[in-house]
Amino acid sequence: MMRIPDYPSADSTRWSKVDEYFADLLAPTDDHLRATLKENDASGLPAHDVSATQGKMLGLFARMVGAKRILEIGTLGAYSTIWMARALPPGGKVVTIEFNETHAGAARRNIERAGLNDVIDLHVGKALDILPTLAAPFDMIFIDADKPNNPHYIRWALQLSRPGTIIVGDNVVRGGAVADPASDDANVKGVREFLEIIASEPRLDATAIQTVGEKGWDGFSLAIVRE
Repeated sequence: MMRIPDYPSADSTRWSKVDEYFADLLAPTDDHLRATLKENDASGLPAHDVSATQGKMLGLFARMVGAKRILEIGTLGAYSTIWMARALPPGGKVVTIEFNETHAGAARRNIERAGLNDVIDLHVGKALDILPTLAAPFDMIFIDADKPNNPHYIRWALQLSRPGTIIVGDNVVRGGAVADPASDDANVKGVREFLEIIASEPRLDATAIQTVGEKGWDGFSLAIVRE
């Protein structure tokens, strides 16, 4: 099913075809992943799930650092959550936070269908209320929630991390708008402040990557907590 990209361009169809090729070859779907996307669509969730190739990337990041505990801020319908949970070793855990009860309901059904109730710990409520209750440290943190609060999320991520923790921030390019210092878009402002905090934080070493694909033109940041 072709996704309507958040930031389309004249090349969006070609980008999607390349994503489809890569996904078929390197990140093939299965019944549980297909059912998750179908459930999310039927429940009226926005089509903001990561792509299959991005989900696979998150899983590879988790395996690269030997993650046993992952924190996800922004569950949506748990598509990305499932990708990361599958990358964990026995006894691993994904702690994921979702504000919207409708989204969380779909996520619960998807997690149960995938047989991951014992691996994924879903919290429902405001992330800024839940984050102070969590036990540190996490080995990997994925930030993919409301962008105006990204500056708060990166500060909490630092508190809940350890040397070697990787922190991934999604949707940081926003169709190129992130480069506009005069933007009055609250999402862009939140992302810019988030990136500025990362850049000025001596405990972090980071980069950001632009991506094109079925989601249009966007990208992610990747940081590691220094030893």
